[in-house]
Amino acid sequence: MRWRVTWLRVTVLLLAALAAVPGARAGDGASAGASARTAPAGNVEAGRAEFARCQWCHQAGPSARSGFGPQLTGIVGRRAGAATDYNYSAAMKNSGIVWTAPMLAAFVKAPQKVVPDNKMRFWGIADEQRIANLLAYLRTL
Repeated sequence: MRWRVTWLRVTVLLLAALAAVPGARAGDGASAGASARTAPAGNVEAGRAEFARCQWCHQAGPSARSGFGPQLTGIVGRRAGAATDYNYSAAMKNSGIVWTAPMLAAFVKAPQKVVPDNKMRFWGIADEQRIANLLAYLRTL
């Protein structure tokens, strides 16, 4: 019985400590952790190598054309569904997304979570460094 009282005290003290932390709310751990950490710096050359996997479906560069996927030249800052030579899904066309670096990072990590029912058949990249490298390369296009 004594150990229950001790654990109860520990629990109460921990809850009191959490309540004193500015911005801490129950169920907000993921967003608090996400805002506290910064994205890793990307390496353009590593991103170019990472993009080799993307080239099965996407092209980028001065003579890029859309094929199985839309061309990605100038993707950073572009409105989703805006490439005129690609037939986007209704979900992508109506998403209202502008491809900022954070939005691209989220999409590359989990495409179907960011825009459900989009045409991209890719599971995503979980590694944040690989995503940062890819974005560093895409910014150069």
